[in-house]
Amino acid sequence: MFILADDLGWSDTSLFGTTNFYQTPNIQKLAQRGMTFTRAYSASPLCSPTRASILTGLAPARHGITSPTCHLPIVRLKPELKAMAPANQQAIQPDSVTRLPPSYTTLAETLKASGYATGHFGKWHLGPSPYSPLEHGFDVDVPHWHGPGPAGSYVAPWKFPDFDHDPEVPDQHLEDRMAQEAVKFIRKHRDEPFFLNYWMFSVHAPFDAKKSLIQKYRGLVDPEDEQRCPTYAAMIESMDDAVGTLLEELDRLGIADNTIIIFASDNGGNCYSVVDGEWPTNNRPLRGGKATMYEGGVRTPAIVVWPGKVEKASQSDVIIQSMDYYPTLLEMLDIKPDSQQQFDGISILPVLQGGNIERDGIFTYFPHNPPVPDWIPPSISVHQGDWKLIRIFHSGEKGEHRYKLFNLSEDSGEQSDVSELYEDKVRELDKLIEGHLTAAAATTPQPNRHFDPKQYDPAREGVPAKKFERSQGSAKPKKRSKPVAGWVPGGTASLTVTKESLVVESTGRDPFLSFGLPRATKLSPVKLHVTMASESVGSGQVYWREKDANFFKAERSHIFDVTHDGQAHEYSIVLKPTSPLLGIRIDPSRGSGKVVISELRLTNEDDVLIYKWSFQ
Repeated sequence: MFILADDLGWSDTSLFGTTNFYQTPNIQKLAQRGMTFTRAYSASPLCSPTRASILTGLAPARHGITSPTCHLPIVRLKPELKAMAPANQQAIQPDSVTRLPPSYTTLAETLKASGYATGHFGKWHLGPSPYSPLEHGFDVDVPHWHGPGPAGSYVAPWKFPDFDHDPEVPDQHLEDRMAQEAVKFIRKHRDEPFFLNYWMFSVHAPFDAKKSLIQKYRGLVDPEDEQRCPTYAAMIESMDDAVGTLLEELDRLGIADNTIIIFASDNGGNCYSVVDGEWPTNNRPLRGGKATMYEGGVRTPAIVVWPGKVEKASQSDVIIQSMDYYPTLLEMLDIKPDSQQQFDGISILPVLQGGNIERDGIFTYFPHNPPVPDWIPPSISVHQGDWKLIRIFHSGEKGEHRYKLFNLSEDSGEQSDVSELYEDKVRELDKLIEGHLTAAAATTPQPNRHFDPKQYDPAREGVPAKKFERSQGSAKPKKRSKPVAGWVPGGTASLTVTKESLVVESTGRDPFLSFGLPRATKLSPVKLHVTMASESVGSGQVYWREKDANFFKAERSHIFDVTHDGQAHEYSIVLKPTSPLLGIRIDPSRGSGKVVISELRLTNEDDVLIYKWSFQ
């Protein structure tokens, strides 16, 4: 059973401790049955490319579907470079393929040939007939709809050509009905192998939901929380209810222990539409969202359940991507692919069995620039370990490529581009990008000979078009973090001072606070003594900033174990700067919760005081 949510962001569930608003108990139950991936990536920051990659195991650079235009009348089976571009754009973009060609052997076709009953339920968005699920290996397709979202609305009446709500349920929710249809398929094929492809419409636009749920979440809104759209929260609950319906049916029929389940999303959460005067969601601590190349656009929730094979309630930080599911399922089921078939993805079975995988990196090819918040010109990225490089096509001097480099282990919010500091790493990763594009025979953006620098304002890069501007709603811009007792909160942390203590409140997995020393110290090593009481989780980490490397980096840090019992404990962390010490950053935990720091001092290795902080 493959459950694919639509536009569900990394922080839109309760899996990672990043939300206090959304309620997803059934997805949480699913996670208890298998392995949750913290670094699962969609093939694209938009839906159709990812869907094509799941079904083919191929990258968007190879199959050519790079934009969600498969519902439009034009049929294009190969990407084509546009004839020209406006004078304010430095690169000419390719036009996306608009249908999933029948030449590919899809996951459904392979499973059907191996004796599986196959059913597709929900969103498709890879083309109408003759490119529908029925022409790509599925026996059943409900509601047989090629559009980008529900026809009309989620709450009945709908506008599907051949699919109506139950007459006795006039305000039926579409996801409730789709789950019921999927349950019928499960019951019919309970005694034989089946492949249920449950691709949800939720939580894609249009934005509407059950009135009772909207009212429920209106009463739970925190106006200071960036996630505060009642309609979107209600849509998430209905999506989660559908997951619960499917799990309950598997349990009731006694076939849950013989069913592989994959749960994923096709791209990050929508942070640009305006609903109830708000943006639908916020992918904090990640930057950006759907239709952007930043982490919020491509990092998504993912769970794999394989009873008896995958450890229950386990978690993996291994990087995986949409193209990996097809080859993984074949290896799990001991099914051989077609002799002429190739995959850009790899099997992640070793990870599911507690091991690891090796590969050069994963690639996200997005040669478009929709003007949403945090947009950048046409680009491609590669993830390799903690490093992420974005190549922006022909956007540098004299039409050369431009680059952004991030170390995600220390900068999950992608605020510090370090490409100028690590030029060798840029060249190394860019070679991987070039190799991927060459191997995929990708149709890539080309320099625009008619580009006029006078018509392009670099300062507008990332600024949304007016229809996506937050000012259209009541959403508040995020406040700049102000120092508290000299410490600057960051990530998921907020700071207050009470009873001569510094209180750290974390809403997620990345709380930290930093301090610039009033004067540099040339002593080394030094010790940071921290007395704190924690009600959070995970290890702590202290970074230091020094004169010859004026930024925080993992190689200049020390991890320490933290006792999370709400009682005060003293920790002494040794720092070994190689040039004068300028600043300190403390990551007190790896999750949500409260940490109270009652004493903080810096000494030399003989415990002679250098600096002591006052919390008043």
